[in-house]
Amino acid sequence: MTGELRFLLNDREITLTEAGGSDTLLDFLRIDRRMTGTKEGCAEGDCGACTVLAGRLTPSGLVYEPVNACIRFLASCHGCHIVTVEHLRGPDGGLHPVQQAMVEHHGSQCGFCTPGFVMALYGLWMSNPQADAMAIEVALQGNLCRCTGYAPIIKAALAAQAAGGQAMDALAVEREGVMAKLRAIPAGRVEVARGANRAIIPADTDDLAALLLEHEKPTLVAGATDVGLWVTKFLRNISPTIFIGHLMKGVEVFDTELKIGAGVTYSEAEPLIAQHLAEALDYWQRIAGWQVRNMGTVGGNIANGSPIGDTPPLLIALGGRIVLRRGDVRREVALQDYFIDYGKQDRAPGEFVESVIIPLNRGAKIAGYKISKRRDSDISSVAVGICVTVDGGRIANARIAFGGMAGTPKRAAGAEAALIGQPWGQAAFDAAARAVRADFTPLTDMRASADYRSTVAANLIRRFWLEQSELALPVRLNYAVGE
Repeated sequence: MTGELRFLLNDREITLTEAGGSDTLLDFLRIDRRMTGTKEGCAEGDCGACTVLAGRLTPSGLVYEPVNACIRFLASCHGCHIVTVEHLRGPDGGLHPVQQAMVEHHGSQCGFCTPGFVMALYGLWMSNPQADAMAIEVALQGNLCRCTGYAPIIKAALAAQAAGGQAMDALAVEREGVMAKLRAIPAGRVEVARGANRAIIPADTDDLAALLLEHEKPTLVAGATDVGLWVTKFLRNISPTIFIGHLMKGVEVFDTELKIGAGVTYSEAEPLIAQHLAEALDYWQRIAGWQVRNMGTVGGNIANGSPIGDTPPLLIALGGRIVLRRGDVRREVALQDYFIDYGKQDRAPGEFVESVIIPLNRGAKIAGYKISKRRDSDISSVAVGICVTVDGGRIANARIAFGGMAGTPKRAAGAEAALIGQPWGQAAFDAAARAVRADFTPLTDMRASADYRSTVAANLIRRFWLEQSELALPVRLNYAVGE
């Protein structure tokens, strides 16, 4: 065990012996280091003004991803390379190609959001040199601009891609040295504190299991995309805080299912979704913005028990299961049974979500839909996952799970019953759309009224039929910037 928090910040090695579990990276940058290029906007991971790159060692090498510094806790930077806008430079020491393109294409007005846009585009420029307008729009989901407009920013991104120069970039030239420094950071449990505000980083998953038996009510933090707001918005005390974002990263692919470690982020899982559940890729990319998908984990999204959830409606519809662990004892639970009531899950003290099992349902008709006030980087008003199996022209099985319609993600039993055994056709789905209104008694809140939610739920079932039927109506909208 060590009492040192260690990471790289641009070209410097940072060692901290005093840090609290609720200390944020943004405050460290702006207040402690006076690096004010990284801005504070929303303080909840929505606007992207605080975007930095976080580089971490993976089995495939050193990977850099844009993340939100405002909800990234300082302790979670242990073993990482944090890159801020101050580190950007061109080969001649002048503007970086991304910055130069922003200037030439008038991608900035007031400039407050510009460093965040630059860092997100920098991450894309490094990771996908052939990015088109569609990929750029996805990369900018987590960045808000209130004055410039996105057209010149996207044109700047395309120009930066065309300019190239990745091989001469500082992150490419310095990569071997950075990797050597990160590998030199000692392994093992890390414990630091600032007063009574404690942060613990387990050495491995076994160490995590032991820690949860030692501490009565610790706060587990994986991506901090939820817990971060507990601190920045509600000023909640989360000590002692156990950071687990580096754990449970394993992925196994079987003939009939995927087994994903609870610590796998949305972005890490995305290639698996694209390959094995392509029907759900559009839904997956609607989860928050790129920065949040680079931080948030599949297991964390399940464990926090949100009544809306991003992944649970889809995973429940697919027949997903989770593995819960306490000490050395593991048990498997159907995901739909994990959610008991609002704020209550089937998880004992000291128990944690270790992995998620996703059946592949080969041959089934699958879809996931999300309705929100803003298309990207917004919380769902209604979310749904649908999985229907057809055999001999009849619906053999149907699983439909909604988020935002009850105190927990929940299956639509009446709508499913209206489908099962019926001929595959519009009449069955019209009946299911009528039946779903009796399955839920949704609430009215700031995101949607109860009547709106009920109407949307019915219409999403009809939409599924329209997409899956031989009519194949074009109800999916692709979007891209025109010339």
